Amino acid sequence: MVNKKIITIFLLLFLITSTVSCVYADDDDRSYSITQALVDIVVDTNGMLHINETFDYSFDGTFNGVYRDIPLKDGESISNIHVSAEGAYTKVEQHQEDGTQHIKIYLYSDAAKTQPISDTNVKVHISYDMKNVVTVYQDTASLQYQLWGDQWAVGVDELITTIHLPNDNGNEYWLNPTKYTKTSSLEGNTITSTSNYIDSGNFYEIEVLMPENDFENSPNAIHIDKTAKKEIEQRYNDYQANEKMWDNIGSLIGILFIISPAIPFFIYRKYGVEPKVNYEGIYERDIPSNDPPAVVNALIQKRDNIGTPDLKGFEATIMDLINREIFKIKSNEEKHLIIELDETNYSSLTLDEKDVFDIFKTIAKDNLLDLSNVKDYLSDEHNAEWFNNRIKSWKNDVVYEHLSKSRLKQFFNNKGNKIALYYSIACIIIGVLFAALFYMVTGLNTTGGIIGLIGSVFLFISGFVIYMLPEDIFGQWTKEGRVYMLKWKNFKKFLSDNSLMKEHPPESIVIWNQYLVYATALGVADKVYESMKLHVGEGNIDDDYLDSYYYYGTGYYMMHTAIDTGIQTANANTDSSGFGDIGGGSGGGGGGAF
Repeated sequence: MVNKKIITIFLLLFLITSTVSCVYADDDDRSYSITQALVDIVVDTNGMLHINETFDYSFDGTFNGVYRDIPLKDGESISNIHVSAEGAYTKVEQHQEDGTQHIKIYLYSDAAKTQPISDTNVKVHISYDMKNVVTVYQDTASLQYQLWGDQWAVGVDELITTIHLPNDNGNEYWLNPTKYTKTSSLEGNTITSTSNYIDSGNFYEIEVLMPENDFENSPNAIHIDKTAKKEIEQRYNDYQANEKMWDNIGSLIGILFIISPAIPFFIYRKYGVEPKVNYEGIYERDIPSNDPPAVVNALIQKRDNIGTPDLKGFEATIMDLINREIFKIKSNEEKHLIIELDETNYSSLTLDEKDVFDIFKTIAKDNLLDLSNVKDYLSDEHNAEWFNNRIKSWKNDVVYEHLSKSRLKQFFNNKGNKIALYYSIACIIIGVLFAALFYMVTGLNTTGGIIGLIGSVFLFISGFVIYMLPEDIFGQWTKEGRVYMLKWKNFKKFLSDNSLMKEHPPESIVIWNQYLVYATALGVADKVYESMKLHVGEGNIDDDYLDSYYYYGTGYYMMHTAIDTGIQTANANTDSSGFGDIGGGSGGGGGGAF
C-alpha cells in the first residue's frame, strides 16, 4: 500500500500523463494499430442515423480478428448491421448484452477460412442504423454522438468524419475535446472533420444542433417538451473556454513542480505511512468479524470516504435481512419473485436495518413486494427523489449506529488527512489572492508578474488536486484497523478465487448464505454465487435455506437495476439541463483485436 500511495501522490502532483498508447500488444511478438478511421453518418428526417465506419488496421504478427462494441442508451436500438473487409476474408458473430451491441469479426487470409491473418493490413467496414439518438426539443434538435469512444484498446492516428444533415440552414456544431480537432468545417448540409491522434481511453464527440422543423415527422427520434438551445450553446461555450484555460495552465505548471510536492510528501511520510503489523495471512477462509455488512462495506470498499457505506452496503443489508428471514422469498402465480416482510422482529432491528425495512414497506402492498414492479416504481421522478433521500438517511444511520467518530478512530487515523485538507484549502485561497495581486499590480506586463501568476495558478491547482485525493493517502490505518482491513481484503480474495473456494468449500449452506451477504458488501457476490452453483447446486439446498440462493440468482439483479434506476432518475431530476453532459453522447464504445 505504501508504494501505491507514493506512486499516486507523484503521479497526481506532477500531472504526468502518458501519450504512448497507439500500439496494443497481446504478447511480446505481436502488435497492431489503427492508422485511420472513417465515420460517415447520414441523419434522416425521421430521426434514424445511417452509420458507416471504416477502420484501417495494421497487424504485426498473427491475429484471429477484431471486435467492435457499441453501447446503447435506454430506448436506443441498432439494426441492419453489415460487415465486410478488404485484405481478409470474414466471419461475423454479433449479439447484444448488458446494453451493448457486440460485433466479433474473424479475419482469415484464405478463402477456405482456415488460416488467420498475419503481418498484413486490413480495412474493415461496418455499417448499421441507430434510432432514438436524435433528441427533438421545442426550439432545436440535438445529435450528441461519440465519433470515437473511450473503450478502444488502441488509439487512432487519424479520424475522418462526415455528417450529412437533413437541411443546410440553421445548423451548428461542436467537437470535443477540441485538442483532438485538426480541421473541421460546415459546408451546406455536410460537416467534415479530421482529428489528430486520439489515444486509447479517450473519447471524441460531436454535438450538432439542427432546426426542430427538420424533424416534424420523426418516429425514430426522442421528443422532449422543453427548450434547450440556449442552455446547450452556453454549456459548450463554457466547456470550451474552460478547456482552453486548463490547457494553458497545464503547459506552464512544470515551472514550479519541483518545489510544490515537498509539503504534501512530508505530510504523507509523517502521517500516511501504514504501521507495521504482525499479520502475514495470504487469505481468510472464515468471516473476519461479526460486523454488519454495511459496516464492512463502509470501511473496506471506500477509499475516498472511509466510514461511509455505498449502495453495495445497502444491497448487502437486503441480503442480510433475507438471510435472517426478516425478508422471506416467495413466488406468485405469475412466477414473479415476491419478498414478504415479516414485522415480528422489527423492534429488534438497528436503525439502518429499519430504514431498509421501511423503504420496502413503502413500495410493498400488504407487506408483499413484487420485485418485477420495483424498477417501474423508482422510474417515477417523485418516487426516485424520495428513494434517494431515504438512501442518504440510511447512510447517516449506519454511521450513527455503528461508526461513531470514537469507533472509527479505533480503525483509522485521520489526522494527516485533516492537515492535508487545511493545506489544500490554504493553497487554493493563497493561489487565488496572489493571482489577483499579480494581475492588478503588474498588469502581466512584466516577466515577474507573469511568473508570479503562473506560480499562483499552480499553487491553486496543487491545492485542488490534494483536496481531491482519497483520504487514505494522507490518513493511515491504526494497527488494529490495518489488521482488520487486511483480513477483510484477504477474505475478499478468498471469495473471488474459485480455486481457493474449491479447495476449502464451506461446510454448510448457512455459511454459503453468509458468504453471499458479505460478498455483496465487498462487490464480489457474483463470484460466490457461481462457486455456490458449482460446488453445491440447487438440488442439494434445503428449503429452509433457499431464500438467499434464489434471491441472488433471480432477484438481486432486478433489485440492483431498480436501485440504479432510482438513483439515476433522482440525479437526472436535479440536473436542470435534461440532456447529456460533455462526453455523454450516444455511440462511442470501442473495439480491438484478438
